[in-house]
Amino acid sequence: MHKLNRLQPERVFYYFEQISNIPRGSENMKGIADYCVKFAKKYSLKYHCDEANNIIIYKGASYGYEHSEPIILQGHLDIVCQKTEDSKIDFIKDGIDIYADGDFIKAKNTTLGADNGIAVAMILAILENKSLSHPAIEAVFTTDEEIGMIGAKRLDMGLLSAKKMINLDSEEDDTIIVSCAGGSDFLVTLPINRKAKYGTEVIITLKGLKGGHSGVEIDKNRINANILAGRFLNHIKNECDFDIIGIDGGNKVNAIANLCCIKICCDDEKSFVSRAQEYFSVIKDEIISSEEDFYSEIVVGQAKEYEVFEKDYITHILCCTPDGVIKMSNEIEGLVETSLNLGILKTEKINITLQYALRSNKQSALNFLEEKMTAFFELIPCHIKTFGHYPPWEFKSDSSLQQLYKNVYAEHFGFDVKTQALHAGLECGVFAHKIKDLDCIAVGPNIHDVHTVNEKLSISSVKNFYKLLIKVLEKSI
Repeated sequence: MHKLNRLQPERVFYYFEQISNIPRGSENMKGIADYCVKFAKKYSLKYHCDEANNIIIYKGASYGYEHSEPIILQGHLDIVCQKTEDSKIDFIKDGIDIYADGDFIKAKNTTLGADNGIAVAMILAILENKSLSHPAIEAVFTTDEEIGMIGAKRLDMGLLSAKKMINLDSEEDDTIIVSCAGGSDFLVTLPINRKAKYGTEVIITLKGLKGGHSGVEIDKNRINANILAGRFLNHIKNECDFDIIGIDGGNKVNAIANLCCIKICCDDEKSFVSRAQEYFSVIKDEIISSEEDFYSEIVVGQAKEYEVFEKDYITHILCCTPDGVIKMSNEIEGLVETSLNLGILKTEKINITLQYALRSNKQSALNFLEEKMTAFFELIPCHIKTFGHYPPWEFKSDSSLQQLYKNVYAEHFGFDVKTQALHAGLECGVFAHKIKDLDCIAVGPNIHDVHTVNEKLSISSVKNFYKLLIKVLEKSI
């Protein structure tokens, strides 16, 4: 049954519905890759499929564009799989149940997969249409973007000849993305020596903080619960005697920690609780304008023997560690250039781990941040590991593709497109790192609430954006 057959552009929504029927969560790429190969064969288009299930489909230039520079159209095949508690979907074998509701396409009780399925649908519609005017097209469909841009990292860029690329993984139709951050994970393992101590357990939980994305929202004055825990411990150690049983906060390295739980053992629990409440009242007054829902929950436990560890190292680290915005861009107003986030703090039997997400829109600044963090920790007995590196996509001030898109947008809509740089990762960074002198932009139609069960795609935005994209290709002569 065709649910979107009355929508325009008809072939775009035809393909969107087709691929929505194919399970394509990250690491489940074979089915959608096979579909793309079948498509290429149907239209007699040259293609390449690699071991990561990345697909490249080549379409020759239309008449009159034979000597124009080729262009890459790029999107990713995988989606984030989220569902409501009462949903019966099995993402491994079931497609997405989509439907139209006014100006929006939605999914029943799951993510929609418009991120980045609408890009795939638009590119397929362009590839099949023989009446369009355009340069040679290299359509690139990457895999497992949502779990670390794995497909893009494994793609053989030698299979591409184009030096211009339109990435279709943006979600606001009035905005052109011109730069994104690179990043890495910085993991510190701090050994601890436990000893037995008799005392009363007090559990302090910091709650109600807003948290948020460690890139996009790092400049919004959100309080990191792990850092706040360090501030509290550093203050209270000068007023009360206690030892730490454990401290745990955050569960995603790329999210600002909005909760942290501290377990301590002390002799005078009444004095400790009283001093803690006093200090949290001071903190509440200080941050109420930005963190109005913050509160501390303090629970007094049993008096018995606990395995504790000496608090000075971890208190010092959490109080003094760099976190948050490191530097703003001098080139793009309002852009965070370099930042880091202590996203995960975890206590185990013999060690504490601290995991940071490091980001920068400049590779040299990212390298220096890693060096700075290493210098901060190297005098303390610990093990340091960096991994998960992905390169930034640096701003290109002389981009002809940016200018072309801006001109066509102004002609089409009668007003200027917004220009934005992201302090978050996009596959553009991987491509720009591997293809010398790549001229790249990221654009797309309006998609709301991505990665959630409320995700929805604007039908009118797709219609307008697709026309714009066709015009950009037509002008690329």
